[in-house]
Parts: sequence; structure tokens; C-alpha cells
Amino acid sequence: MPTFEYHCQKCEQEVEVFVRGQEKPVCPSCQSQKLEKLISAPAGRVSGGSLPVMGEACPPSDAPPCNPNCCRLP
Repeated sequence: MPTFEYHCQKCEQEVEVFVRGQEKPVCPSCQSQKLEKLISAPAGRVSGGSLPVMGEACPPSDAPPCNPNCCRLP
């Protein structure tokens, strides 16, 4: 079941919501359907070996961000 991140326009909370098919997401805090979908990094599995450390792939502090998912972006 996919999980999506939303910003609730009613209570201003950022929430994760499980969504099935065409069902409309509902804020778990206030039950509002006025949710704005946020862009988030995809989750995935890594088999074998260890996970990379975020800091190892980051560009130097004086360089621009390396990509839209750069660890230096706020």
C-alpha cells in the first residue's frame, strides 16, 4: 500500500497517509480532505552490502546542490 506525504491546508500539519487506489486521503489529525501532496524521495530496498552514508555523496560546501534530492537542500 503506497504511503504519501501531504500538507493539510486546514490544520497545517504535515502527515503521511496510506492511500489505496482511487480513495481520497484524509488528514489523520483533523479528518479534512483538503490535503496538498508533497514531493518526497522514493523509498526502496537495498539488498546485500550496507546502505550508503548521505554525506559521502554530497558535493563540497561551496558547490551548488548536486540534484533535486541533494542532502544539502533544506
